[in-house]
Amino acid sequence: MTTHFIDITLRPDPEFSRTHLLGALVAKLHRALVQLESEDIGISFPQYSLLPRSLGDVLRLHSDEAGLQRLMALSWLKGMRDHVKLTDAEAVPSEAVHGVVHRRQFKTNVDRLRRRRMRRKGETMEQASAAIPDSVERRPDLPYLHVRSASTGQPFCLFIDQRVGSGRAVAGRFNCYGLSLGGTVPCF
Repeated sequence: MTTHFIDITLRPDPEFSRTHLLGALVAKLHRALVQLESEDIGISFPQYSLLPRSLGDVLRLHSDEAGLQRLMALSWLKGMRDHVKLTDAEAVPSEAVHGVVHRRQFKTNVDRLRRRRMRRKGETMEQASAAIPDSVERRPDLPYLHVRSASTGQPFCLFIDQRVGSGRAVAGRFNCYGLSLGGTVPCF
């Protein structure tokens, strides 16, 4: 259960955009969570916004106090310390409602989907086009991060869907990006 949190706020930087710094921060967190084999640390974005589409300047880490201490004992912020401001682990306010922060995946490029189908099934472009119409392509409107897969090295957009829920905490797990696999995080 997430009883404590740490806020990591990005400092303004003339050389790097906020988006670039947040992506680098989440990539470092990802590597640390993989190293810890942790499923009890979640994240949220207190300044999350759909209009304008933004994750904001703050990454909030959620866990129990021991989980956060275990994470912060690693040197995972090496190279980022000058770019961020950290709070100490604090107890979650009792009046906080809970929500879910998870990844959303979209079929965003119909041509890529068709080429992939052609390779997998040995089809022609006409066959793949018939199987995958233009209408499957979606234009996501969620905030996202540019990250690189630790396993394949491929860059991808990590679309974040953050929804404040009913107010009840739900115990559950989080993936190696700190995104929900059923667990909720406090939203305040």
